Amino acid sequence: MILALELFVMLVLANGAPVVARRLFGHNWSAPVDGGRLWRDGRPLLGESKTWRGLVAGTLSCGLFAMAVGLGLFFGSLFGFMGLLGDMLSSFIKRRRGLAASARALWLDQVPEALLPMILAFFWLPVGLWQALAVVVLFTLSNIVFSPLLYRLGIRHQPH
Repeated sequence: MILALELFVMLVLANGAPVVARRLFGHNWSAPVDGGRLWRDGRPLLGESKTWRGLVAGTLSCGLFAMAVGLGLFFGSLFGFMGLLGDMLSSFIKRRRGLAASARALWLDQVPEALLPMILAFFWLPVGLWQALAVVVLFTLSNIVFSPLLYRLGIRHQPH
């Protein structure tokens, strides 16, 4: 149970650290991961909101937390990176569907960024399938409920 809670916290860190980093650093280190490139459909590959600053912040925060709780810096960093990779996958799919960066795509905005790192955790740690899926569902539902609230409070830049 403690391990599942630690993994949930790591998902929240991977998701929230880029938001905190944006508030702390403003537009510094805000180069987009996709370099502003367009896909063959003429739309952005990922969009301006997926930055190197966010990728580093989410990866590093998970790594440091994992190290603090005994899961290891490498595992935690990889876990955070996988979460952000899932977030970028969501953005890629949203751009292909013609959705703006601020458009809400229920489940697509949450599941990949939780599922990819939990697949890693399932194979790396003693986490059962049902426990891993429960963490994905808990993260997804909490993100759906709390992200709009954090947006209204001015903490998040986007409502999802």
